[in-house]
Amino acid sequence: MESKKVLKTCKKGHRFYKSSTCPSCPICEQERQPSADFLANLAAPARRALENHGIQTLQQLASYSEAQVLAWHGIGKSSLPKLQKCLEEVDLKFSS
Repeated sequence: MESKKVLKTCKKGHRFYKSSTCPSCPICEQERQPSADFLANLAAPARRALENHGIQTLQQLASYSEAQVLAWHGIGKSSLPKLQKCLEEVDLKFSS
């Protein structure tokens, strides 16, 4: 069964069709896409999960364990290898 797409408008006035109840605007998300830091390697849900936990640097991320990060809404198993690689590039790793 195919979901019916509904026309929505975000707080900034962008109009878009969406079939899910997720409130994020795809246009706003595209505008927010970082270009240079480790967050640019992640999908939007994983990026938002880190942002919601106040993580903006790899040093902040390294203070959490893999299990803690994986438990956050928006972080999937495919995000962990990307995060591990970013941490390794600066000689960091998840806490034990």
